[in-house]
Amino acid sequence: MATAVSRSEPHPETWSPIVERFNRASIGTLIAQPLLRGTVGLGLATLARIGGHGRLEQMLRLGRLIDLPATVLVPPKGTERRTVHVEKFRAEWLWHDGLADPRRRQDSALLYFHGGGYISGGLNTHRRLVAKIARASRMPAFNVDYRQLPDAHFTETLDDAVESYRYLLAQGFPPERIIVSGDSAGGGLAFRLALATRERGLPMPGGISAIAPWADFDSTTRNTHPNRYRDSYIPAQVLETIARHGVAIDGELDPAWSSVNHDFTDLPPVLIQVGSTECLLPDAQILTRRCAQANVPIQLQIWDRAPHVHHIGSDLLSDARAAIRDLGQFHRQVITGQIPSAGGRMSVCDRRNTGR
Repeated sequence: MATAVSRSEPHPETWSPIVERFNRASIGTLIAQPLLRGTVGLGLATLARIGGHGRLEQMLRLGRLIDLPATVLVPPKGTERRTVHVEKFRAEWLWHDGLADPRRRQDSALLYFHGGGYISGGLNTHRRLVAKIARASRMPAFNVDYRQLPDAHFTETLDDAVESYRYLLAQGFPPERIIVSGDSAGGGLAFRLALATRERGLPMPGGISAIAPWADFDSTTRNTHPNRYRDSYIPAQVLETIARHGVAIDGELDPAWSSVNHDFTDLPPVLIQVGSTECLLPDAQILTRRCAQANVPIQLQIWDRAPHVHHIGSDLLSDARAAIRDLGQFHRQVITGQIPSAGGRMSVCDRRNTGR
């Protein structure tokens, strides 16, 4: 079935965002929805209850344990890997063996921030996914294990993101050939990093891609959206608990911490992918509006009933494989200059979400 494409109405002085709605979920995705709700969803709901009952430290420590068993998620065959130790965090290079070693050839790079709500996830949980995205992009990925709650506040997490970007610049990677990317919390961090480069006088990266970004620590908009009760496995309460009891200081959330509260002027081209029933759909929509208001080329892909970061299931889900291919295509277009800078337009392609 062909993709149905709809466009939001732009302000006459702003760039018109492209909103693509993939209107048919794969059979695998439809099966994954109830399975995730009855397993991962129940586990996360339990974590939210633990944190909501004044045991936030216990919730955060349990979240950090997720990365340990994820060592079984090995990268695809042919992936090269090298660990890098920066002053306050570690990272790793991932690249396909058909590419040059990024430590010797500084051509282009994907700077990736994993998801996990700033309390879980790491190199192990996301190594396989990041390696797949890197391969589809035909560039090496710098996968960052930034500091998280409860050991570091979001402001320190952002410092790590900035430092990882500085590291790539110091290695000789041209800023216009660096794409910042991430999923969930990491997707929100990718946007916040791009904004921080402007604030700190650093050159802007070449592009931004985000998978279901968590970009607003204030849950007000999400709490009034129908997807609060439709998400397959991410309870909106989890995000609210983390923000209210982990990110807030003395009960206050600084609006500047959230990417959605900034002026996006001069940001590079953006691709956002999100599921149609995700509780984070409102974050993606607000980010899209901010880009359009600032005349930033933005493409929002809304995948029919796709679970949160369904890309992780690409070994089984055809639409997850398609989403990764779209990410790779966007990254290659940014690097080769096929996507215009602010003020230009991105073409709309007719797509089929049938295991291409």
